[in-house]
Amino acid sequence: MLIALSRPADGIALLELNNPPLNLVTLDLTRQLEETLDALAADTSVRAVVVAGAGDKAFCAGSDVREFPRVRERVVDAKLRRENAVWTQLEDLRQPTIAAIEGWALGGGFELALCCDLRILSKNARVGLPEIHLAVIPGTGGPLRLTRLIGESRAKSLLYLGETVSAADAAALGIAYQVVPPGRTRAAALDLARRLAEAPALALQACKRAVRDAEHLDRDAALEHALDLSARVFRSEDVLEGVAAFLEKRPARFRHR
Repeated sequence: MLIALSRPADGIALLELNNPPLNLVTLDLTRQLEETLDALAADTSVRAVVVAGAGDKAFCAGSDVREFPRVRERVVDAKLRRENAVWTQLEDLRQPTIAAIEGWALGGGFELALCCDLRILSKNARVGLPEIHLAVIPGTGGPLRLTRLIGESRAKSLLYLGETVSAADAAALGIAYQVVPPGRTRAAALDLARRLAEAPALALQACKRAVRDAEHLDRDAALEHALDLSARVFRSEDVLEGVAAFLEKRPARFRHR
């Protein structure tokens, strides 16, 4: 299996790209990732998702270029359209998602990490979009998502030059939520996932939707949408528990409904 899915703790799913040592994106990996994301989207018991790569050499070093000759004449229909749909499927998961990045995250692998809500990088990690060196462009949403994250000028510099970025520079750019010692990204991501899994799931999902939809709506529409989300979460049982815990000065015990 090129995608491994496990449940390391209550409410947490660990999705692992299992194509070591570089965890390259292939047509088969994309198909299996789609099937796994379908399962996660339907699983209401999962409240946080960690995405990682097998081994310590790479989160994902991009596409397997050995497949390029067979798809070159019809690359959109044979490869990129489905990849875009699956990468967007990860971005649109209702659960918070965390990428645990050891080693390389390049090309389509970096584009996949950009679909996650938060990214934790090892100090020895390097990320980037080196497609220009193959005379192609990032084709799985990288220009769009990177520009939204770090701004037009910085995104252009990475796209035009195809240079990789260190973990420290990724943190300075706002790409990395946290930088940890080598070998610790998965543990750090799971620790963060536990915190998120203990938080009220409906409110977290509403936060995710409010941020995502704000990118596509004008100000007034975004404010009205946030009001609608607020109305929904205020009707949840977790609000009553949160208020009671606050007044009684005790930890809340959310039931995620």
